[in-house]
Amino acid sequence: MNLWQEYKRPASVMDAIQALASASGPALPIAGGTDLLLDLKQGRHTPVHTLIDLTFIPEMTALELRGDELFIGAAVPVNRVALDPLTGAHAQALVEACNLIAGPQVRNTATLGGNVAHALPAADGTIALTALEAQAEVADASVSRRMPFTMLFLGPGKSALNKSTELIVGFYIPITKKGQASCFKRIMRPQGVALPILNCAVWLEREGTIVKDIHIAVGPGGATPFRATQAEDTLRGKSFNETTFESALEALLGQAKFRTSARRASADYRKHIVGGLFKDVIETAWSRAK
Repeated sequence: MNLWQEYKRPASVMDAIQALASASGPALPIAGGTDLLLDLKQGRHTPVHTLIDLTFIPEMTALELRGDELFIGAAVPVNRVALDPLTGAHAQALVEACNLIAGPQVRNTATLGGNVAHALPAADGTIALTALEAQAEVADASVSRRMPFTMLFLGPGKSALNKSTELIVGFYIPITKKGQASCFKRIMRPQGVALPILNCAVWLEREGTIVKDIHIAVGPGGATPFRATQAEDTLRGKSFNETTFESALEALLGQAKFRTSARRASADYRKHIVGGLFKDVIETAWSRAK
């Protein structure tokens, strides 16, 4: 039994969108396909007539500086993101997140866009991009537009994109300047390849002992990728010390909506361990920014 009837390789974003619109039956974009092909084989996905291969589109496989921003195409493999010197210099939290996605074989094939398109609130790449305050470039038949990264999500597994008419082209991240740094870490079960119980990413800018600016993302802290904005407000403009950290942790616990997962952890356990993870991540980012 064929898993699809037609397979197309467009050479541009507009060609890909037109291919989606003109397909003879249900169509989906594919890049790495590490989840989609398994879902099709195991009957967890509705039948697909046409697959649109995005890996031959230069715009979607680019990883480069564009002015004062780093652009990462949605079809760039996760391992390339993890190893590229540009991401190492300007998006260390994303490098650390990508190094923890699945195993080496999957990372060589899976793409950053695919990690995001699943719209899971604790996906490693998604949490890192949230803290880095990324913007997404989204294209349809009439226009290519940029939007705040968090606007891509409606709920667990629910993307704001119309998958039959829209594509994520890539992501823009502000380049790192003096006094800025980021960090990503997670807590997972002691297995070779494991899903996170909890993960956290922090981007910050410091001036001496003062937190000039900060972004904090925790997964899963809600139905969509969670920014701990109240904790950020508690730290911003203050000296970083034990007192301000405890105030920030209290604010984070008050705002986050941790949930119980039968396969991962209870909400109470996540509340219990988030303090240690948050402290580890923020102290590492703080040290890197010195």
